[in-house]
Amino acid sequence: MKFVITFLMLVLASAVYSHELTPTYPTLEPSIYGGVYKTTLVIFNRREDVSYYQIEVYDSDWNPIKFATQSQIFKLEYLARRNFDVYIKEEDINSVTYICTRSKILEGGDTSVISSNICSKVK
Repeated sequence: MKFVITFLMLVLASAVYSHELTPTYPTLEPSIYGGVYKTTLVIFNRREDVSYYQIEVYDSDWNPIKFATQSQIFKLEYLARRNFDVYIKEEDINSVTYICTRSKILEGGDTSVISSNICSKVK
C-alpha cells in the first residue's frame, strides 16, 4: 500500500506540460467571404518533445465538422506561439461546439510520449 501511495504522490507532484489554446471560448464572426464564418485562435507550444500540431473541429457529440484553415497540420517550435484562422460554412456554425489542437507525435524511438488534445468551446 505504501508503494501505491508513494507512486501516486510522485505522479501527481510532477509537472505535466501541454500546449495552450486561446481564447477558451471563441466566437464565430462573418468573414470577408460570403457564407463563411471565421474565428482566430492562438496556440502556444510548451512541450519540448512535440513540434507538430493538428487542428480539428467537432460538434457536441464529437463528430468531425468540415472546416478550412491555412494548414491543418503545422510545425510549431518549443515555446513558440502561432495565430491561426478557422473558417466554417454558414450552414455548419450552429453545429460547431469545439475547436481543438492535437499534438502529433513522430513515430520512432523507444520512449513513451503523451499526446495532448486541447479544445476551445465555441460560444
